Amino acid sequence: MIPRRSFLQAAAGTGALAALGELGFLAQLPSVSAAEVAADPRMVRFDAETEPLVRLLEDTPRERVLEEVAARVKGGLSYRQLLTALFLAGVRSIQPRPVGFKFHAVLVINSAHLASLASPDSDRWLPIFWAIDQFKVSQASNQHEGNWVLPPIDEAAVPASHKARAAFIEAMDRWDEAGADAAIAGLVRTHTSADDLFEIFCRIGSRDFREIGHKAIYVSNSFRCLEVIGWQHAEPVLRSLAYALLDRAGTKENPADADLPADRPFRDNLTRVKSIRDGWLIGKPSAEASADLLQAIRSGSPSDTSTLVTKLLNDRVAPQSIFDGLFTGAGELLMQAPGILSLHATTFTNAVHYAWHRAQNDETRRLLLLQNAAFLPLFRGNHTDSGLHIDTLEPLAPDAKGDEAVAEIFADISHNRLNASRKILAWLKDKPDASAFATAARRLIFLKGNNAHDYKFSSAVLEDYQQLSPPWRDQLLAASAFYFRGSGDKDNDLVQHTRSALGA
Repeated sequence: MIPRRSFLQAAAGTGALAALGELGFLAQLPSVSAAEVAADPRMVRFDAETEPLVRLLEDTPRERVLEEVAARVKGGLSYRQLLTALFLAGVRSIQPRPVGFKFHAVLVINSAHLASLASPDSDRWLPIFWAIDQFKVSQASNQHEGNWVLPPIDEAAVPASHKARAAFIEAMDRWDEAGADAAIAGLVRTHTSADDLFEIFCRIGSRDFREIGHKAIYVSNSFRCLEVIGWQHAEPVLRSLAYALLDRAGTKENPADADLPADRPFRDNLTRVKSIRDGWLIGKPSAEASADLLQAIRSGSPSDTSTLVTKLLNDRVAPQSIFDGLFTGAGELLMQAPGILSLHATTFTNAVHYAWHRAQNDETRRLLLLQNAAFLPLFRGNHTDSGLHIDTLEPLAPDAKGDEAVAEIFADISHNRLNASRKILAWLKDKPDASAFATAARRLIFLKGNNAHDYKFSSAVLEDYQQLSPPWRDQLLAASAFYFRGSGDKDNDLVQHTRSALGA
C-alpha cells in the first residue's frame, strides 16, 4: 500500500510524481543497428529502415526484449521509430481474428501512445515498454495457435488503379476476403487520401456487433496510429484491418446473404438514417434529451435507442447532447455490471466519437450516431437494472481536503468503488480541472495495470471527459471508479523489469 502522503506527492506535480513508484530512472532514456536477417517468403516485408527493428521485436525473447530496446533507445532510437516498429510488428505477427484477445497487443498501441502523450516527461517511455511486453505475450499466443503472419500481397490479383475503390467496397460488402485484400493494396497505391479511406472503413467498422465493438475500435485506432507513424506504412495496416473487419466470428453463413442478429441494427439504420432532417448538425443543447437517451439505453432495445436518436435530431437537439447521453449511458453500464463487456461500451463509444468527428460524409455521420445508440443496449448483456443509476449518484465529501482527496479516492477504489465514485463527484465540484485526478489515474495504470483493458479504458475515458458537457462529464468520470486501478492494488512487475533493463 502506498502511503497517502507519498501518493499525494505523486499526484501533485511532475517532480513529485517520481516519488510514486520511483520512476525517475526513466529520465535516462533519450541507430537501429540490428543486422538484416534472411527474409521469410511467407510474410510481408517493410522498408529497409523499419524492418531490422521490427525483426528485433519479433525475434528477441520476451525476457530480453526490453533490455535490447533500452540499449537502442540509449543509442538514439526515437520514440516515433519505436512506436512504428511496434505497431507494424503487431500487424504482421498477430492474427486480427478474433478482433480482441491476443490482438489487444495491436489495439492497445494507440491507447498506450495517448497515455505517453498525456504523461509527465519522466513517465513517457513506460507505456510503450509495457506495450512491447504485451506484444511478446500475444506473439507467443499467436505462435501457439498456428503462427499466422501477414502474407505478401497477391500482385496478380491487385486491380487497376481506376477500379480499386469500387472493387474494395464490393468485396467488403460481399465479405470476400481475397478480393478485399487485393483491392485495398491497389487502393492504397493509388494515393487515395487517408480521409477517403477512413470514410469507407469507419462505415464498415460499425456495421456489425461481432467482436463487441472491437472492429470500430480497430478502425479508429489504426488510423490514429498511422497519423503518427506516417501514411507510407498504410498498406500492411489496412490489409490487416480489412481482414479483421471481415471476421464472421465463427458464423459459416455469409452475412451478405443472411439475416443475422449481429447485422440487423445496421440494416435497419440504413433505412432509418434517411428520415433524419436536413440541417441536423445545427440544434440546441438539451439536458432533458440526454437524460431521455440515458433511460432508453438503460431499458430499451437497439431499435428503441436508434429511433429515439432519430427523433431527437429531428426535434432539433444538438448532436453534442446525443453524445452526452451515449457516453453517460456507457458509463452507467460499467457501474451496473463492471467487466469486459460493459467497459467496451465506453471504448466503442470513444472510437465512434473520434470517427464521427473525422468523417465528412453526411450520411456516414448520421449512421455512426444511430449505430452507437443501437449497440449500447447490446453491451448490457443479460444483466438487469440494479437500480444504480449514474444520474442519481449522490456526492460524498472525502474526509481529506483539496488535492489530498485524490489520494483518498484512489485508496477507496481498491476496496469500495461506489464510495470512490461518489467522492469523485464531490471533489469535482471544487476542482473543475481534473488534471490531478487524471495524472494519478495514469500513474496507477503504469504501476498496477496488468492487461490491455487498463490502458484502453483509461485512455478512452480520460479523453472523453474533455468532450462532454457539464454535468455529464463529471458523472462519466465518477463512473470510471468502477474500473480504474486503486492505490492498494498489487503492483505489476514491469516497472522493475524496465528499471533493470535500463541498468538503473
